[in-house]
Amino acid sequence: MDWKIFLTIFLSVFIAELGDKTQLATMLFAAEKEVSKYTVFLAASTALIVATAIGVLAGSLLSEYINEKYLHYLAGVGFILIGVFTLYRA
Repeated sequence: MDWKIFLTIFLSVFIAELGDKTQLATMLFAAEKEVSKYTVFLAASTALIVATAIGVLAGSLLSEYINEKYLHYLAGVGFILIGVFTLYRA
């Protein structure tokens, strides 16, 4: 395992997820007194694992047909469009 790549990906995803809507929703579920904290943890963790698996599979499939450079451009344009849409709706 390449630990440099592992740490780069871990830190990138960890920082991106801090304060994310997903984390806030998880905090709200955990704040309910009658809900098991273990259930919240396991459900949220499983959801993130499945979402990440979909991302890895999609990236692997797309990289077979689209140049990596263009995938980076596509991702950048996607983030910009999401930002513009968010600002427009605000």
